[in-house]
Amino acid sequence: MLAIALALADRAGGHGFAGARFFPATLSTDDPFVNDELSLPTVSTIKTPEGRETSIAVDIAKRITPNLGIELGESFLELNPNGEHESSGFGNVELGAKYRFFTSEKHETIFSLGAGVEIGGTGQKRVGAESFSTWTPAFFFGKGLGDLPDTLSLLRPVAATGVVGITIPTSASTRTSDMEIERHPNVLRYGFALEYSLIYLQEEVKDIGLRAPFDRLIPLVEFSFDTPLNRGRSGETTGTINPGVIWSSKYVQFGVEAIVPINERTGKSVGVIGQVHFYLDDLFPHTLGRPLFGWK
Repeated sequence: MLAIALALADRAGGHGFAGARFFPATLSTDDPFVNDELSLPTVSTIKTPEGRETSIAVDIAKRITPNLGIELGESFLELNPNGEHESSGFGNVELGAKYRFFTSEKHETIFSLGAGVEIGGTGQKRVGAESFSTWTPAFFFGKGLGDLPDTLSLLRPVAATGVVGITIPTSASTRTSDMEIERHPNVLRYGFALEYSLIYLQEEVKDIGLRAPFDRLIPLVEFSFDTPLNRGRSGETTGTINPGVIWSSKYVQFGVEAIVPINERTGKSVGVIGQVHFYLDDLFPHTLGRPLFGWK
């Protein structure tokens, strides 16, 4: 019993844990965790109504205290517009902060508040980087079903994470190169991921005899949506449904998902997203992977 308690205590301080529940880093929606992590790279490609868009992104998250962290992200974009020449370049730099204010190990629950900013003018106009900034305050959550009764034990590996936020541009409108006025609405951004962890099934519910690499898999489906709220575009929702799978070890995870548009406004073709994600808190627990303050 002492060994189990020590193991749980060690995991609770690491990436993506609430009690016995391990939540992986999701690919398409932000998770509620404050960790030391590195996504390098996240690669996605999809054909939109305007043409094919391919992105290669890097994101790093660093804890300031055990419950407060900051994030930095940048993307290299390649655009192939319909009937036009292709272009490539860097998008705007993205910064974020997140504070985890509630954790229940017994009920495998985490709540966090955060805010992100896309810094206008730091990217290249030829790939659509805006000259103005946008701010996104958001609420994040994670919930595992490990507290279900024994009669529903096969549902215990199910978990959900999600985010709800509002993107607010610092400029309500800009003038395009052909002197037209382009309006920039506030946008409700929301999404969630539904997961079934074979790791949790094997370790916390019942060992069904899975062996490597299948015992480290987490099948999931992510849902990601944007709904403009004003300035002539209210209700013009776009979004995707992304089924996929994550394989996770102690130090790194690999994930891949299909990107399925929900309507013609989003696109007509299925895309794909893949990610390599490193857990810096486990790779470098005494240096890069620990909080700057409040570490014991």
